[in-house]
Amino acid sequence: MAVNVAVLRSQVETALAGRIPAPFARRSVQVETAPFNIAEIDALAGGLPQGALTEISGPFSSGRATLLLSALASRTAHAHVCALVDGRDTFNPYSAEAAGVKLERLLWVRCRNIDECLRATDLLLQGGGFGLIALDLSILPPKTVRYVPLNVWFRFRRAVENTPTILLLLDQESNAGSCASLVLRLGFEPFRWSAPQTQHAPSSPNSYARLLDGSQFHVELVRSRLKAATGGHKIQTFARVAEVNAVANFRTKTKWSDFRETFIEPK
Repeated sequence: MAVNVAVLRSQVETALAGRIPAPFARRSVQVETAPFNIAEIDALAGGLPQGALTEISGPFSSGRATLLLSALASRTAHAHVCALVDGRDTFNPYSAEAAGVKLERLLWVRCRNIDECLRATDLLLQGGGFGLIALDLSILPPKTVRYVPLNVWFRFRRAVENTPTILLLLDQESNAGSCASLVLRLGFEPFRWSAPQTQHAPSSPNSYARLLDGSQFHVELVRSRLKAATGGHKIQTFARVAEVNAVANFRTKTKWSDFRETFIEPK
């Protein structure tokens, strides 16, 4: 049997001589990456792979918008033109600008349904020239995204291959499967609230007023063709500017973090 395999291998090498040198040799492919600019995420995932599809999934309030704005800010800061295909017209340019996104280098495509999203993404990929194209389907019902044919994700992956473009997909559930070179799953733990305020102004009707003190997100590396890694990583975020943390510095730049109003926890 070993002799037959050796003979077959020799025949294949002879047939491919001059066209494919050393067809059975192991090759290492160097993939260029771009940082999220969130230290914990970059350490876990190794950055955003260029010429590949990256999928970030998670429920509401799990940090998807944070990673999206951070990636857009990182790319536009390096003079790359980016595109955002917005599935339900929920993008907030004021929050993006506060997070460091250069809006003059961002093409915002506002869609009303998933068909418009897929057509717009296809056109952008065929047009080329973008440093990052983000397809945000996170607001759409998971059932709707689930029915997107798998060949669509394969076509998107093929369109972005061998280009410097980063294709980023955001959804509530992972749908791209093996088409994605990097898959991150996000989760969150209960929000932390400050201790109840014991002294209130006489005119204040809130006897149990509390301030949002922070939250903790969980990031799991589901798939990566860049590095072999298992497990998850927790990142700490805070709503207060006073906290010094790589993620906190980013998070406090978002629009909602600028509010200083009192949050009321129901009795």
